Amino acid sequence: MTMVTDPYSGLQLIELSHEWGHGVPSMPGQDDVVMFRAVKFAQHGVMAHRIKTVMHTGTHMNAPLHLIQRGADLAAIPVDRFFGNGAVLNIPKKSYEVITAKDLESASPGVQQGDIVVIVTGWHHKYSDAIEYFGESPGLSKDAAQWLVKKDCRLVCVDTPQIDHPLATSLGPHRGGPQMKRLAQDYQKATGLDPKKEHPEWNAAHKTLLGAGIPTIEQVGGDVDVLAGKRATFAATPWKFGYGDACPVRFVGMIDPAGKCRIDAGN
Repeated sequence: MTMVTDPYSGLQLIELSHEWGHGVPSMPGQDDVVMFRAVKFAQHGVMAHRIKTVMHTGTHMNAPLHLIQRGADLAAIPVDRFFGNGAVLNIPKKSYEVITAKDLESASPGVQQGDIVVIVTGWHHKYSDAIEYFGESPGLSKDAAQWLVKKDCRLVCVDTPQIDHPLATSLGPHRGGPQMKRLAQDYQKATGLDPKKEHPEWNAAHKTLLGAGIPTIEQVGGDVDVLAGKRATFAATPWKFGYGDACPVRFVGMIDPAGKCRIDAGN
C-alpha cells in the first residue's frame, strides 16, 4: 500500500494512480506507448527518454475538448477543478453492468454540491491488457452523468477504462467501431440484452459531463480501496497542455486523521 504521512501536517497521502510506462494497457484500436532511452548512463552519464503515446493511457484526465467541439482544453481548465474535497463512492459492479443515478444517490458517503467524485466499482483490480478489462467493464448511464452534473461536481473520476459502458463507445458498434469485433455478440450472449437497445447513444455519459465543463479522470487505481466509502481531499496534476484533449495524470487522495492540518496563510 502506498500511503505516506507528511511529518509537518500529519496528512496521510494515498496514491490513486496506476503506474504508467512501457507496456501500459492501451485501448483497443489505439497504439501502444513506445518509449526508449535516447541518452543512456553507460554511454553519456545521464538518462533521458523519448516517448510516443496516445494520451488516453493509464490514469489520465480528459478535458471537455476531448468530446466537445470548441470545449476547454487542458490549459483552459481552472486550477480549482484539480483540488478539493469529495467522496469516494463504493459501487461494486460486475461484467457489463451499468452505474445508474439510483446507484449514486444511494451510495455512501453522500455527494455534496461541488464535490470531486471518485466512483470505485472494483474494476481497477482487473487493470491489464485483457478483453475482460476493456470489453466487459461497467460504465455510467446517461442519467448517472446528469445526476452528477446537477451536483455541480468539479471533477468526476472512475476506476474503469472509460466513463461510458463499452457498448456505448467505439469498442462496440458505434462510430468507427466495433474496435472489439466480438463485443456486441459476447454481450448479448452473456446478458440476453440487445446492445443497440440498451446503449443506443455514443459516449452519452461522457459527453454529458464534458459538455457541462466537468473534466474526468479514467482508470483510477493505486490504493483507492483505502478510501472507498469515505470523504477525502484530492489533488490531480494534469499538464498545462494547450489544445490538449487528455494527458496522463498523477492523482492523490488526502485525509487528516488528527484534524489539525490547515492551509498556510501565505504570509
